[in-house]
Amino acid sequence: MDTATHIVMGFGLAGLATLDPAVAQNPLTYHAVMIGVVAGSVIPDIDTVLKLKDNATYIRNHRGMTHSLPATMLWPFILTAIILAIVPGANLSHLLLWTLSAVSIHVFVDIFNAYGTQAVRPFTSKWVALGTINIFDPFIFSMHLLGFAIWQTIGHPGITFVLIYSVISVYYVLRGVYHRSTINYIKRRIPGLTKVYLSPTMRWSHYHLAAESDAHFYVGKINGRKLHLIDQFDRKPIDFDNQLIQSAAQDKNVRAFLSFSPIYHWEISERGGRNIIQFTDLRYYSKGTYPFTATVWLDKNLSVQSSYTGWVFSEQKLRKKLVLARVNS
Repeated sequence: MDTATHIVMGFGLAGLATLDPAVAQNPLTYHAVMIGVVAGSVIPDIDTVLKLKDNATYIRNHRGMTHSLPATMLWPFILTAIILAIVPGANLSHLLLWTLSAVSIHVFVDIFNAYGTQAVRPFTSKWVALGTINIFDPFIFSMHLLGFAIWQTIGHPGITFVLIYSVISVYYVLRGVYHRSTINYIKRRIPGLTKVYLSPTMRWSHYHLAAESDAHFYVGKINGRKLHLIDQFDRKPIDFDNQLIQSAAQDKNVRAFLSFSPIYHWEISERGGRNIIQFTDLRYYSKGTYPFTATVWLDKNLSVQSSYTGWVFSEQKLRKKLVLARVNS
């Protein structure tokens, strides 16, 4: 989920924590728990700072180690130690328990969007992405705002957020059921599909579609129960025996892209004396383009002149980024 949603979830957990007698009856513990659940709700995304280094490092690591099983267990102990140093006298075990809940819920809800996490690491580095909830869901966010309004006026915070989270849990289930039925509908419309990737939007029945069969890639949109195909590509496995591909695959930006993208189209072209190898993630079609890409410029000696991976919404901007990367290399 986005940062704003994680934050409101943290405050929602603070309301829920008032059902715990050890928290409700001790103001010191309550304030410590509130700090713990809000901090725990955002701490796994601390790896966002990696974007300051470069996109390749960010893509390879965001929602990776910081969302892993060891990190999920470690963050609550770190936060609890820090909070107890600031708020001595708070109940240790209950502070730790509620902070653990906040961190675990952060990682859990991130699984439901199309980006996903490496939540099962170190057992596997596979990205777990169910693709049933948009990274920002207006219903989930609005339900928290409604809960805060009731909390501040007529309702007990604990009971209020039991009801709020019960409704949100049902919403998650219904989104999952609708997601599955939509995949079944797509497979009936396009026989022979082996994989279907649906990226939810902020609208209930609207999705971005990327799918593959043994012979083709498909890109489209789902509007209600209407499938609109936008592109179809011949599916060609990446040719690692090709010397151009071998050279491009050594570049950090390409390695980051390939480690993250499960469905992509690639092509080789020549322009201005350069060999250009471009990989485009098919899941994020938007406004006539595929903005998530990895592109490499190779000279005639197959040396990398410049490369870039990330989000670019026009060819002109991509060229500027590649020129800038070449100048700074």
